[in-house]
Amino acid sequence: MTVVPLNDKIVVKRLEAEEKTAGGIVLPDTAKEKPRQGKVLSLGDGKRLENGQRAPFQVKEGDRVLFTSYAGNEVTIDGEELLIMTEDDILAVVE
Repeated sequence: MTVVPLNDKIVVKRLEAEEKTAGGIVLPDTAKEKPRQGKVLSLGDGKRLENGQRAPFQVKEGDRVLFTSYAGNEVTIDGEELLIMTEDDILAVVE
């Protein structure tokens, strides 16, 4: 099943949490933080402007992005956890 976001929404798949710290310590599942990075899977049509046109997105499908801690809404589709958020929740693109 594909998810097609509406208007200015973006579908992001959260990246996996780190298994080890930088020092090599293995983290148990209870100590792992949810990562604030993800991959853009799909984009809506863009935010509608006052003149009726759509504003283009600054991100594109496949971009790796950083987002805020409480960004978007979590949904599970076909056993896969996804985030649906607005472009305002995205802080930066990681290159």
